[in-house]
Amino acid sequence: MNLLDILTLFGAGFLGGVVSTIAGGGTFITFPALVFAGLPEVVANATATVAILPGYLSATLGFRREVMAFDRALLWRLTLWSALGGGIGSGLLLISPNSTFRAILPALLLAATIAFLWGGHISAWAARRQRAVTAFGAGSLMPVAVYGGYFNGGLGIVQLALFSLWGMRDLMAMNGLKSWLGFAMGLASLAVLAGGGAIAWGPALVMAAGTVTGGYLGAPLARRIPRGLLRGLIAATGFGMTGVFLIRLWT
Repeated sequence: MNLLDILTLFGAGFLGGVVSTIAGGGTFITFPALVFAGLPEVVANATATVAILPGYLSATLGFRREVMAFDRALLWRLTLWSALGGGIGSGLLLISPNSTFRAILPALLLAATIAFLWGGHISAWAARRQRAVTAFGAGSLMPVAVYGGYFNGGLGIVQLALFSLWGMRDLMAMNGLKSWLGFAMGLASLAVLAGGGAIAWGPALVMAAGTVTGGYLGAPLARRIPRGLLRGLIAATGFGMTGVFLIRLWT
């Protein structure tokens, strides 16, 4: 990497960390930045997954009181299922040819953007159907974890919707559980993706440093940036990236 690559990836990580802290959706910045830096789509996705791992850890530490309030046996069970699902999803990513992943990428980005933009409505819909699934069951958690291991975009919104289906209402507890289970998925993904040689470590470390810095500074910035404006810009980025990757698929 040259100096320009380092500055670009650090900047993308920084912006991703900021927007993830304020409104979520940092993947819409970090993943495309890695692709446009020259990484193949599968490697870029794997690298972006590793780069956001410190953010999950810092968020978990911030919500440690809420996380520790969960029943320990239940928490460990959910953690193991999340790690298993994350590992399976990352294993599926490893065996996906770049051509296959490139073909489904626009759909993944579009779905993640919609989930981000209408996350509140999705969670409200799930809350009205809280008896539709078994609370804290592996049958509902595992598909979400597999998705998180395969493609991390929009994962937080999907997790919150699932927790609403489980009947959870305390947003702080939901955010704490989301962060901890996301960290468990990320660790399992790291082990699988590193073992498969799918991670570009140089870009991952540079971007992770930017993500941590942006996440730390995200809280004071949140007081200055209108949330609605930021969400609109992130959604526009998501739809824009969907269009860009669709065009790349056809050309």
